This record gives sequence, C-alpha cells and structure tokens, in this order.
Amino acid sequence: MRATGTKILVVLLAVSLMAGCSRNKEPRLLNISSSTDGPDEFSILPNKPLQEPPSFKELPTPTPGGANRVDPAPEADAIIALGGNPAAASRGIPSSDSGLVSYASRNGRSGTIRQQLASEDLEFRRRNDGRILERLFNVNVYFRAYQNQSLDQYAELERFRRAGVRTPAAPPPEVAEQ
Repeated sequence: MRATGTKILVVLLAVSLMAGCSRNKEPRLLNISSSTDGPDEFSILPNKPLQEPPSFKELPTPTPGGANRVDPAPEADAIIALGGNPAAASRGIPSSDSGLVSYASRNGRSGTIRQQLASEDLEFRRRNDGRILERLFNVNVYFRAYQNQSLDQYAELERFRRAGVRTPAAPPPEVAEQ
C-alpha cells in the first residue's frame, strides 16, 4: 500500500510540474523585464523650445486636437538631420526611385508579406523557446536560437580586407611588431 501511495504521489508531482511548465503565451527568447512599474523613458519626447512668431496676427486659428508648433516630430527631424525634405517623405515613392521599385518587384510581390513573416517568426520562436528548465528559470535563449543566422563580423572584416576593400569604419589592422 505504501509503495502505491508513493507511486501516485510521484505521478501527481510529475503531472503538476509538466502542467506548470506548459504555457500558451508567445515564446520569449530574450527575457528582459523591468523591476519597476515606472514610465518608459523612450516613449517620452521633450517639446521643442517656445518661440515668438514674427507676427501674432498671422498665427493660424487654433484647432482642437491639431498640431502644435512645439510638438516633437522625430521622423521629420531625422529626415532634416540627414539632409532630406520632410515634405517629400509623405508623398510616397519619388519618381527618381520608381525604376528601383519596379526592378525590386519584377518577380512579383505579396501584399501579405508582413503577416507571413510574423507567423513564420512566431513558429520559429516556438520551436526555439528553450527547454523546460530554461523556461522555468527564465534563461535567455535568444542568442543560441539565432546563432545560425548571425554574421561573424570579424571574419567578414578579414574577408573584406583580404579582398582589398577599404574598411574605414573598422579599426585598422594590427601590425606585427618587428
């Protein structure tokens, strides 16, 4: 009787452990969590400094919910910083790039590519979500999961240098002392 009770206890313990490890959430390869409930410092954008307009009579009529001259516009600011025209960004594909776009889509294009890639990525993350103990102890398996898809930057740098390609952004090659 005692051996049967022990067996039942072991089976119940194993079933409860397996039930505790199962989850229906999306897999998290990179386990990063904040220890506080504070605001996300990257979602807060400071306003631009207030400026006095050249003429108060020429100010547009305020519209509720409309744009403010001191509201941040990070995309437009980035376009200006890179030497572009922010007004051109909202007009779609410029005519100078139409040849490039038509060449890139010469074999057809899918209107549902984003949904397809999202579902394939979710399936990949489910297959590489780690083992039971890694999930239980919140072990980071991100780098191991994507290891086959990563590029060895130092090997590529050496390959380019052997081919004679200048690499100005990389450190200069080490010179052997004589």
